[in-house]
Amino acid sequence: MLYFAKGSEKYAISDDELKEGLISTLEKLGEREKVLALPPDITRFYSRSGDITGYIYQYYNHRLTDILPTTGTHYPMTEKEIGKMYPAVPKSLFRIHKWREDLHTFGDVPSDFINEISEGKLNYSIPAQTNKLLVDGNFDLILSIGQVVPHEVIGMANYNKNIFIGAGGKESIHKSHYLGAVYGMERIMGRVDTPVRQVLNYASENFAKELPIIYILTVIGKDENNKLTLNGLFIGDDFECFRKASELSLKVNFEMLEEPLKKVVVYLEPMEFKSTWLGNKSIYRTRMAIADDGELIVIAPGLKEFGEDKVIDRLIRKYGYVTTPEVLKYVEENDDLKNNLSAAAHLIHGSSENRFKITYCPGHISKKEIESVNFNYASLDEMIKKYNPEKLKDGFNKTPDGEEIFFISNPGLGLWTNKDKFIE
Repeated sequence: MLYFAKGSEKYAISDDELKEGLISTLEKLGEREKVLALPPDITRFYSRSGDITGYIYQYYNHRLTDILPTTGTHYPMTEKEIGKMYPAVPKSLFRIHKWREDLHTFGDVPSDFINEISEGKLNYSIPAQTNKLLVDGNFDLILSIGQVVPHEVIGMANYNKNIFIGAGGKESIHKSHYLGAVYGMERIMGRVDTPVRQVLNYASENFAKELPIIYILTVIGKDENNKLTLNGLFIGDDFECFRKASELSLKVNFEMLEEPLKKVVVYLEPMEFKSTWLGNKSIYRTRMAIADDGELIVIAPGLKEFGEDKVIDRLIRKYGYVTTPEVLKYVEENDDLKNNLSAAAHLIHGSSENRFKITYCPGHISKKEIESVNFNYASLDEMIKKYNPEKLKDGFNKTPDGEEIFFISNPGLGLWTNKDKFIE
């Protein structure tokens, strides 16, 4: 059922409209005694989830008993991050999702289903898993909160991804990520119906119908002054809610370019992007827009590691970002990668397939480390002087020396392609 739907690529929803739409929907849901909130972590700071969670706490107060940030494989939120993103909510309500331990497994999405949707590429089953708190907590309302935006693994982020991936477990995360990578990012990004989404829909329909989940989905855009805007708010308990949010997101967050881009400069805000695990959104979201023999320059002042998990960080350092055929070969020959398929998927996602040059300008990783994973290195100080993020506007820019570049201030907010690379 769709409880609330408001959105337009031309109209920004005000703070008052956001609060009114949310509270009116909570009133429609009726009396609830024990509520769980599943918002994102600091990597989705601009999703408006912080404001929404604050309004939920104001409404339910002591009946909102638990908040579980859906961190997936990311590090748990720090107290400082919680204070910044969720200032109106007591820190005592926050729980940590341990993606390797605190799990409930409903059952398996069968191997014959995976084989069919992967077009014969994979033959394994995928467990439907979520944090055991959702099942054992005896909640009469679970509010899943987050932003819908084009995504490299699943096509469009959020909806039941928040339940089975964000709050999911080791095996389900590994296998679903690898499914998306093997199927092909260019065939997935910006699509509502993808193999990975079909897996999660199967899990929702066959295993999790009894959970009292309501989805609160936002669509974030920018106005003519480059200021972030809330363009959509959709609240419901089924696929229709997600479909409507996705349709708006494609209008707001998807940019089709007429010609391939020769040079793209992406800025990674240090609060949000501390690893290439996240920072490679600069690659994922632009790879269909960049010309053969073009260059992607990633200005990353907060970059201090590769993976946000010690095991995955070690695997990235061991194998590096190489071509898809090389990764597939490594998986076949090496148990450490075979047992961590999301890391293998990430290596595929972070590759240019030797088609264009990737240059990282990190704040806290050495030149030797960057080059060891097959990226090019450039000095952060030098590149910020040349491509000052504070002076560039999103889109096409001409530098003082006459160079034309395409600048992106936050790759997590969109998807860029050119008409020759986008696969219908």
